[in-house]
Amino acid sequence: MESYDVVVIGGGPSGFAAAMRAVDFKKKVLLIEKKDLGGAGIFNGALSSKTWWELSRQSKVYQDKLRRYGMTPPQKAQWSDFLADVNDATAERASLLSQQVDWLRDHAAPGLFFFKAGSARLLDPNNVEIENDQGDKETVRTENVVLATGSRPRYIEGIPIDEKIVVTSDGIHNFDSFPESLVIVGAGVIGCEFGTIFSNFERTQVNIIARDDRILPFEDPDLTEIIEFNLKQNGVQIHHNTDLHKLEIRDGMVYYETKNNQDGSIESYEVEKALISIGRVPNIEGLGLEEIGAEMSKRGHLLDDNTQTSIKNIYAVGDLTADIALVNVGELEGRYAIEKMYGKPEKPMIYDNISTIMFLSPETAGVGLNEQQAQEQGLSYKVVSLAFDIIPRAIAMRRTQGFFKILVTDDDDMKILGMRAIGEHASSAIQTVALLISTNNGIEELAELIHPHPSIIEGIQECVRMFLGKSIIKPGLIENKVVCRRFHEGRYEDLGVEA
Repeated sequence: MESYDVVVIGGGPSGFAAAMRAVDFKKKVLLIEKKDLGGAGIFNGALSSKTWWELSRQSKVYQDKLRRYGMTPPQKAQWSDFLADVNDATAERASLLSQQVDWLRDHAAPGLFFFKAGSARLLDPNNVEIENDQGDKETVRTENVVLATGSRPRYIEGIPIDEKIVVTSDGIHNFDSFPESLVIVGAGVIGCEFGTIFSNFERTQVNIIARDDRILPFEDPDLTEIIEFNLKQNGVQIHHNTDLHKLEIRDGMVYYETKNNQDGSIESYEVEKALISIGRVPNIEGLGLEEIGAEMSKRGHLLDDNTQTSIKNIYAVGDLTADIALVNVGELEGRYAIEKMYGKPEKPMIYDNISTIMFLSPETAGVGLNEQQAQEQGLSYKVVSLAFDIIPRAIAMRRTQGFFKILVTDDDDMKILGMRAIGEHASSAIQTVALLISTNNGIEELAELIHPHPSIIEGIQECVRMFLGKSIIKPGLIENKVVCRRFHEGRYEDLGVEA
């Protein structure tokens, strides 16, 4: 029987990161993946959907520019052309991971790094059974296990999901053309991203079913209002305060009914395709977790203490835990689990400075708390908001929709609680603020740091200067464009030029 220092089950972002960190510690590691190396981080997930977004954004900008200058757009590209680009992107990334696996196994770490294709099941905390596609089984022994089997789209009971007409995000690639009409069930990040993508291409009438009175209800209203405005400008119809009452396939089309949460009224619609986007569930089936006594939540997530489960030599990372389900978080957890086994992590896992990006229109990013979360926690805070209309680079780009918003503690230290950015280059603008949150530092250094000009991030510097009462653009100068205020005891008060 083969024996290893650590067996990693799952070759997605978190599992791959764990295996690579084990190589750093010169440990004998086995990486097991039953399907596609790279997992949802590449296929039917982060990379593929963001490639779709990039292509749709480029198409939208191109069409808008031609119309702006009175030019007639040429014949539009076909679905198959865009799908080929997406497939090329995923194949390129997957090939890179495969090459690294082969290189480590055959050259850089022979005798230490191993890879097997197949499904894995825990017989006990130290023995793992592996079954390949042909049904052949073998058992290996290990000191430690990292579980990184990821997640899959959540289904709705009674809804006929065939991944052709009614699909989840896993079935988008099965379309053979742009659907003339599409209903998206769910107004969270994934639903709104695909609503943005399909409406950007200007080939599909998109309807979105939103249970709440606004999309993305976990974000602040000033942010979601911009996103919703742009979706509607693209022709998207949003069913607010609405639940899906019924959905079925009739003669190759999707018939669905909505039920209004306020008055109970029911309306019916017919579209060509449906996308079910109501979250994801962890892949825990078949791992043998119940048999070996691993503790799990009612929702099926493994309970963990900084990646370590109730069984001390078994670690869970990525979407298997109830922490934030993001590629960057999963990778961090995978690396941390190995460091906890074989080293001494410099600090515990923290989630306060996790940066997130939502690929919408416009691009949206955040780190730390938003106002809604700060108020739910009963915090007093100061907040500055600066519109992109004020930023020279945004003006030069002719892309002035959006804003920066920074929250700091309501004291002399003014430590950053969080930031939201919506607009051009938003995803590239938040990392410095994330660093300040993780180091628990105030804002003074950022105020004096010389930023490149012209750049979008100059807007962040101006926000920080505003907190310190030395901004170039003063609050109140342009109504609703530059705001500096305090939230205390349930109400706002303007701070003017002195924060």
